[in-house]
Amino acid sequence: MHVVILAGGKGVRLRPYTSALPKPLVPIGEEYAILDIILRQLAAQGFTSVTLAVGHLSPLIRAFVGDGTRWDLTVDYTEEVTPLSTIGPLFSIRDRLPDDFLVMNGDVLTTLNYADLLHHHTASSAPLTVATAPRVVKIDFGVLEAAGGHITGFREKPLLSYLVSMGVYALSRGCIEGYPEGMAFGFDELVLDLLSRRRPPAVFEFEGYWLDIGRPDDYDEANARFEEIRPLLLPERERAL
Repeated sequence: MHVVILAGGKGVRLRPYTSALPKPLVPIGEEYAILDIILRQLAAQGFTSVTLAVGHLSPLIRAFVGDGTRWDLTVDYTEEVTPLSTIGPLFSIRDRLPDDFLVMNGDVLTTLNYADLLHHHTASSAPLTVATAPRVVKIDFGVLEAAGGHITGFREKPLLSYLVSMGVYALSRGCIEGYPEGMAFGFDELVLDLLSRRRPPAVFEFEGYWLDIGRPDDYDEANARFEEIRPLLLPERERAL
């Protein structure tokens, strides 16, 4: 099983932590970098090979990960000369990818079983399967519905429920055929393009722990809760790697 980890971003929203370190290498707890946790999880779940899409401060990531031997993984790299967004880095390595594979951000802390997601995708006919998490937002105002100058409905401080992308996807290689190498292309653009061609992506709904470390507040939360969530993120077999 193969996974592409997106580790080339500048982590602008996480500054000043990312001024000297690429985001996947910022420390969590006292022992691990985010990327270290992800690689331990992947190896324990049966993944054997990884491609790291690197760019910003890439020599540090290459020095930390090397060829992946430390995790019993085979690791290779693709380097972004210019930012290529979420899906763009895949276009130059299509020939190196298996028929079905995983793509994920390098800053995700989750108890999602990545292998289950890939197996679910492989068994489906979907070109793309998106891991999703539920989110609920409370609106702090009374919400009015109106038509023809009159109120037709009213909800007092409603709760809005929706699914969000976790930044973890399973793709079939045919999903990215036909796009030119070197083109910046985002996950959002891929989804919209698939929808326009009537090839709807599938969802893999997940309700466990998930934190996308995109802002300093998220990073501080991850560190504050790490000892609590560590047994969930890194069961004994993952810690022993």
